[in-house]
Amino acid sequence: MDSSTVPPPPTVVPAAEPPLVVDLDGTLIRTDMLHESSVRLFRDAPLATLRIPGWLAAGKAVLKRELAERTPFDAAVLPYNTELLAWLGEQHRAGRRLVLCTATDDKLAREIAAHCGIFDEVLASDGTTNLDGQRKAEALVRRFGAGGFDYAGNATVDLAVWPHARRAIVVNARPSVLAGAQACCAVEKVFPSLPVTTWTWVKLVRAHQWLKNALLFAPLFAAHQVDNLDAWVHLLLAFAAFSLCASSVYVANDLMDLESDRHHPRKRARPFAAGTVQIWVGVLLVPLLATASLALALLVNLEFLGWLAIYFALTWAYSWRLKRVVLVDCLTLAGLYTLRVVAGAAAASLALSFWLLAFSGFLFLSLAFVKRYAELQAQAAEGRTHAHGRAYLTSDAPLIQVLGIVSGYTAVVVLALYLNTVLRFYARPEFVWATVPIMVWWVSWMWLRAFRGDMHDDPLVFAFRDKASVAAGVLFGAVLFLGTSWPW
Repeated sequence: MDSSTVPPPPTVVPAAEPPLVVDLDGTLIRTDMLHESSVRLFRDAPLATLRIPGWLAAGKAVLKRELAERTPFDAAVLPYNTELLAWLGEQHRAGRRLVLCTATDDKLAREIAAHCGIFDEVLASDGTTNLDGQRKAEALVRRFGAGGFDYAGNATVDLAVWPHARRAIVVNARPSVLAGAQACCAVEKVFPSLPVTTWTWVKLVRAHQWLKNALLFAPLFAAHQVDNLDAWVHLLLAFAAFSLCASSVYVANDLMDLESDRHHPRKRARPFAAGTVQIWVGVLLVPLLATASLALALLVNLEFLGWLAIYFALTWAYSWRLKRVVLVDCLTLAGLYTLRVVAGAAAASLALSFWLLAFSGFLFLSLAFVKRYAELQAQAAEGRTHAHGRAYLTSDAPLIQVLGIVSGYTAVVVLALYLNTVLRFYARPEFVWATVPIMVWWVSWMWLRAFRGDMHDDPLVFAFRDKASVAAGVLFGAVLFLGTSWPW
């Protein structure tokens, strides 16, 4: 046998090795179950969150028990620290005793331990005692004796435990915590944190989705007012306000949709779902972004502020409930796209035509169906029969495809009818008519890409990134320019 194919010898733990005690929140998993449970309660029973101060007044252990009883979760999709879990698996297979010791409520801790299948014992908060910090240290000393265990932790509160441990395993910790652990006892192993880069924050606020807010400028071009500098100033402020507002809702949506995202083949990599950024950060970001958006909207005008408020309310309704109502979710998405056009007209103080609204409504409904169709395809490829967190069966995909294609072609018909009523405004109508086949091609192209499984992003964002779509957009603008009656 080739020596390169010989498997490495198994890890052997000496018989004298003490138990390895492992913390849960921020250590075994890259999230905090108290924060997870609080957000899930806010999503599923918002009025029940009013009881949180009373539960907390009775003690943190009581709060954790009440939340645990009301917020079921799927242990299989939590963001585990895979490097640590692999190492713990080696220790377990070598015969070492592993103990999960956490301030998380016992009900949740035991579900997670059962899923992992490597822990011999679970010590956790029990509804009376909150097992963290000094209380955890005392419980471990009573159970194993001073220096009778090794401890894996990540946070400042774990500095109360490490002085009583034989060795420390430092996981996902700040430099100050690592330094504190090294001062307490010998550090056996260090598992570093996931890097949080500028790109992480860009993904967190979904900055790439701001491209969709370019729709605010559509009424300016439709009204042939591109030389209106005052309108441009207002629209740029409106763009910033809409972008911050959208980001606040995207962050809230990611918090509300953690478990569904973790079931999704691509969305599971989002910062909150993956545990790269902690949930409490998102809870702070939502009101900060929304407040900044409101301040910018006040600089535009009150009519725009009103439409922005409607958009904000509708997006929250979508995040909370409407996304889980079959077909209504796609109609709502189409409405949110169209609202950008309406808000753009308000920001620039321009009249909005019926034709532009009808064209936008049907086109964006087609794109909403593209988005849902692509998601159903992706989940069907994983063998699922239901779309997690949605009211669709994956077998609904062919029907969604038909509805979307019909909506797209209806938008093209509306465009053709509109052009037929305004040809007198164009010096060269033969150029303007070329927009119709361009739109037919683009709608067909988007659905072809979706059918092939290439639609991995929001369809409108995909269109901004797709070279063929960009080329179609440039050609669309060029033929309008060639056919216009503007002096040139």
